[in-house]
Amino acid sequence: MILPDGYSDIPAGKIAAVVTHLEMTARPPCRDDPPGAWTLRQADAPALDWYRDLHRRVGEEWLWFSRMRMNDTELAAIIHAPEIEVYALVADGREEGLLELDFREAGQCELVYFGVAAGLIGTGAARFLMNRALELAWSRDLRRVWLHTCTFDHPSAVAFYQRSGFRPFRRQIEVADDPRLDGTAPRTVARHVPIIES
Repeated sequence: MILPDGYSDIPAGKIAAVVTHLEMTARPPCRDDPPGAWTLRQADAPALDWYRDLHRRVGEEWLWFSRMRMNDTELAAIIHAPEIEVYALVADGREEGLLELDFREAGQCELVYFGVAAGLIGTGAARFLMNRALELAWSRDLRRVWLHTCTFDHPSAVAFYQRSGFRPFRRQIEVADDPRLDGTAPRTVARHVPIIES
């Protein structure tokens, strides 16, 4: 379906975001790590409560909600799949960043989730995490690494991904039930996306 030019109404109780898909089709030049004492830890068959907690702390403000709506069986089927890799960025002994790589499609890697907790934004931790993400992805025989972000995300997200070597190739509109209205997320998060109930 092609949306008409101009404004399109979004029903009350819904949220809408512009989603930008970005990709790289060749390994980019290595970039130096910023100064910092971060490490990366792989979580093999991550515990669901652990995953949900880290996912919430990193993504709640940016309305990451799809995984939070999954039941245990649905979530485990994804994050315990052999072609899915989950990593935590560790800062001062605490897990403060999430990286999830999906190798289920031959020759490709999707950066499904990527982000750091609020206290690490602007510190260089995201650059460190992206450097590790690209090393891990391109250590395999790939033709493409890709991801998507949206207008609910940090305002610098698209520019960050482009500086990392990704180029935009597709744009979509995503409409969903507002997760703050069904208890998936607190009403107090994502103030940059107003709640419209009626």
